[in-house]
Amino acid sequence: MDNRIQELLKEKRGALIEPEVMEILSEYAITVPRSSVVKDLEGARKAAAAMGYPVVLKVVSRDILHKSEAGGVAVDLGDGAELEDAWNEMRSRLKERAPSADIEGFLVEEMVPRGVEVIVGALRDEQFGPAVMFGSGGTAVELFKDVSFRLAPVDREEALEMMRECRGYPLLTGFRGAQPCDVETVADVITKLSIIMCELDRLKELEINPLVAYPDGVVAVDARATLVGGE
Repeated sequence: MDNRIQELLKEKRGALIEPEVMEILSEYAITVPRSSVVKDLEGARKAAAAMGYPVVLKVVSRDILHKSEAGGVAVDLGDGAELEDAWNEMRSRLKERAPSADIEGFLVEEMVPRGVEVIVGALRDEQFGPAVMFGSGGTAVELFKDVSFRLAPVDREEALEMMRECRGYPLLTGFRGAQPCDVETVADVITKLSIIMCELDRLKELEINPLVAYPDGVVAVDARATLVGGE
């Protein structure tokens, strides 16, 4: 783990912003989308042009953990005009829904292809210590509660067992003739999150939702984290 991550976690804050969480994931060789933090619309235009459309626009704020609920996410922006409209609409929604939030900037992120969405998370329980979670991703996890848990650390076989315990697992293995996803790499992400929680004792919670799975890999599209004793 490099010094940047160590210094990041020494700071006493309740939550990390998404670019900081993505930096930790990248340090542990978990694939994340290309992205750039910008302060204004002109910066957003330049970032989008550099990485290529379509892009995603997200608010960056420690005070907004659930960005979609606050109106802080716009996806599949196909050109500069759509980006500008989304920028203006997002700023207006945030003033209405999160007027007291400290907004540090905006994240322009590449729009990744569709795949099978899962959730991978970890938490630090006061009694049992670090644990990891796997389940159906996106909003489905809230609707179906299709999740499994293990105490950390877990190895690959335990991670695969967690995945097989969930009702949504067939979606990863070629449901109704679809191409099977790279379940081994999904399992690797579960084991890596368990390692992260064991090594970084300042982390209280870490969640990737969704982790998008493909036949040849995965991408952590959205992630959040909170710190122990940082409130």
